[in-house]
This record gives sequence, C-alpha cells and structure tokens, in this order.
Amino acid sequence: MSRASICIYLSFLLLIDIAFKHIALGNLTPYENIYFLPFLNFYLTFNTGIAFSMFDFGAGLSSYLLLAVGLLIVIFLVKQLLIETKKLSQIAFVLIIGGALGNIVDRAGDGAVTDFLHFYINNFSFFIFNPADAFITIGALLLIGSEFRKTSNG
Repeated sequence: MSRASICIYLSFLLLIDIAFKHIALGNLTPYENIYFLPFLNFYLTFNTGIAFSMFDFGAGLSSYLLLAVGLLIVIFLVKQLLIETKKLSQIAFVLIIGGALGNIVDRAGDGAVTDFLHFYINNFSFFIFNPADAFITIGALLLIGSEFRKTSNG
C-alpha cells in the first residue's frame, strides 16, 4: 500500500467519522433514546474517557492527557503500518489509525468524544459508540485474524 493511498484511506475514514458525528450533533438530543433497529438505537452522549467510558473523569486535564496518549499511539501505529507487508494487516492498521484520528479530532475540540450509536440486546446494554470506534474494533479484529494467519502458516 503506497503512502498516497494510505493518506487517501485515512482521510476518507476521518471524513466519514466527522460527518456522522456532525449529523448526530445536529439532529439528536443528548441522552434521549431514538429507536432505530431492535438492537441499535440513537443515544447522543459525550465520553471524556476511553473505550467503554474507562477513565471518564469528566472534561479537563485527564481528557487532554488521553488526547496526548492517543497521538503517541497513532505515531507508533503509523510506524508499524509503514513497515507492514501483509495486505490484511495494512488494512487493519489503516482502520485503527483512521478511527483513532477521528476520536482525537473530536476530543481536541471540547475534551470529549461524541458517541451516538447504542448497541443492546433486550434489556442488556452493551455500549454506546461512534463510527471511529467501529473502525478501531474492525481493524483490531482484522489485525488479530492476520496474526493468527501468520502463526498458523508457519
């Protein structure tokens, strides 16, 4: 994967995330459920922590510390992407980096990440997420799968 195509893919993922967050902010009322599918609804909330609201201590210094840590992780992942030769792993890294950048850009504005997709089954709530979180999760699963393929092939 060329550096130019990496930049195009990352830009595309970032734009998708920003666009959907903008639509959610313009059309949803915070903390109000809007039922969409039997397992997914819209529920606008703001996360100053990381995944699953871990380290959610409210906006402020801790949120910006998480922003700095996120940037360091992205730098590390970009270095890994640039040396990776397997196509599946490259795609995985692009998804993870694109998602991370989406959440970093979102957090940089006000110290919080906009989440609005609520996944649940019956009365059990799993998590509230955004497109960037989905990119990161899919990328992580692809990366794990790619590593399993590497180890099973010798």
